[in-house]
Amino acid sequence: MTMRRWTAGLTTLAVFVALVAGDGAAQAGKDKPKPPYFASIGAGKARMRSGPGRSYPATWLYVRRDLPVRVVDVFKEWRKVEDPAGEQGWMLGTLVSSTRTAIVQGAVTELREQPAFGARVLWRAEPGVVGRISQCARGWCRFDVAGQAGFVEASRLWGVQPEESLP
Repeated sequence: MTMRRWTAGLTTLAVFVALVAGDGAAQAGKDKPKPPYFASIGAGKARMRSGPGRSYPATWLYVRRDLPVRVVDVFKEWRKVEDPAGEQGWMLGTLVSSTRTAIVQGAVTELREQPAFGARVLWRAEPGVVGRISQCARGWCRFDVAGQAGFVEASRLWGVQPEESLP
């Protein structure tokens, strides 16, 4: 009798583990979007290389964590990225973060209290300022620069599509 309970318990545990592992595999598939997609540099120093491997020469050394990049291709653990200036090259995938950031482009842009043109201006950001983005909808994103946050027109940022939605 106890052997049957033990076997039943083990079978239940095996089914549970299989379900969790299956859900984890499905979740892992969701975490890896297909290129092209925006990401950011996750390390304080990151080398861009001319090809997908350490044997390829470094073409750039980035020393700006959170700089937005567009991942345009994937090869094994390597990501082909494009930076805001349009330079392309390969980075080790561990140097690329899924954290969404953007960089102000063009002219000085206003960070507003609400995602509307009539909303109060909280801050202004010059071209080249990098911040984390969230709450993107209807052409506006919440843009946070070291705690100074407000809503910015998505069209003023590189690192997000103008009509993209983000939580």
